[in-house]
Amino acid sequence: MQRTNSRTTAAGTWDTAYEWRAVTLLGIGFGLVGLDRWIIATLLPLGMAADLGLDVQDGGNVVGALGLAWGVLAIFSGRFSDKIGHRKVLIPAILLFSLLSGLSGMATGITSLILIRALMGSMEGSYCPTSFTAVAAASRPQRRGFNQGLQQSGFALLGLGLGPIVATQLMRVVPSWHWVFWIVAIPGFAVGALLFVVLREPAQTQGGALIGATQASGRWLEVLKSPNIVLGMLALFCAMSCVFVLSALVPTYLVDYLRLSADQMAVVTSALGFGGFFGQFGVPGLSDIFGRKVVAIVGFVGAAGSLWVFAHTGANPTMLFAWLFVVSFFCLGNVALITGPIATEAAPAGLISSAIGVVVGTGEIFGGGVAPSIAGFIGNHYGIENTLYVALIGVALGIVVSVFLRETAPRKTATAG
Repeated sequence: MQRTNSRTTAAGTWDTAYEWRAVTLLGIGFGLVGLDRWIIATLLPLGMAADLGLDVQDGGNVVGALGLAWGVLAIFSGRFSDKIGHRKVLIPAILLFSLLSGLSGMATGITSLILIRALMGSMEGSYCPTSFTAVAAASRPQRRGFNQGLQQSGFALLGLGLGPIVATQLMRVVPSWHWVFWIVAIPGFAVGALLFVVLREPAQTQGGALIGATQASGRWLEVLKSPNIVLGMLALFCAMSCVFVLSALVPTYLVDYLRLSADQMAVVTSALGFGGFFGQFGVPGLSDIFGRKVVAIVGFVGAAGSLWVFAHTGANPTMLFAWLFVVSFFCLGNVALITGPIATEAAPAGLISSAIGVVVGTGEIFGGGVAPSIAGFIGNHYGIENTLYVALIGVALGIVVSVFLRETAPRKTATAG
């Protein structure tokens, strides 16, 4: 039974307590999405690939299958949640993707692993756009970009930052990699229970009406009439091509090509998470002040330049960590900026989750699904080191796309008016 708002907020007073409870829980939930999704990248070169007979392209295909399923469900679940409400989508989604994460440890080969991870991706894709809208509905407008970025930063911190370290340390104390999947799945069940108690529908929040999330939904195709939605789809494809190629294949690149040890690989790979953590609330937060468009352009330029340097850095763990940190700061920061405030502010009234779902879904299908598979093919046939150029091409194209964005930041548009 849904929990309702038991007190009436005085006029002019914002319910900050609910705002931070919602942002915190939804952020932890999205962090667990990242942890469950990316822990496999660290486990593959630590015995999982050998046990299941997987090569580099198989690893890319596993990641790609999850991305494709995520993308398809993000498109349709966003529209679904606009109609039936957030709670009926978010709570089942987090419980089911946690269960499927644990079941990943029971895979016996490439076929079963792809099937489980694809189903898991569909649940994570369902959680994603609806959770972003729920945060927007809970957020004071002046904090919208920061809060949406802060929520998304959990993905980078838990999934890409702490995930590799958690995986390598758990491998020291458990019998095999199979156990790791079940251990990291447990927190998702607790967060699902807390969301059942805390989460409100947009109509019960102060920000729901402000973003149009409480209005009757229009036609789904109306979201494609917004130029920023179409540009956001293209820009996210560019950003995700970088993020997911690096997340999927950098651990293997570090171990097999640069010959780093497992512990060195875990520390260097964690830079993706720590850099992304700061970028995912830092970049959208800066866009609240300086504007969405200029920050997006700077983000893609910064990602491209630092990735070029990373690709030409030898087996120096300290420098590899530093440059990968910078790449992730800009690239994952732009992911949060595009899928959060840019998509939210470009959406027609009543279609917020639908708009975010379309942007996230297409970005996932091509950037998270197709790009890792292409990179895996290149790694198998032309060397793992050349996969980095797939990511580099992605962010370079992102510079061009972001030049055409329209400015929507409340501070900037108010000043212009």
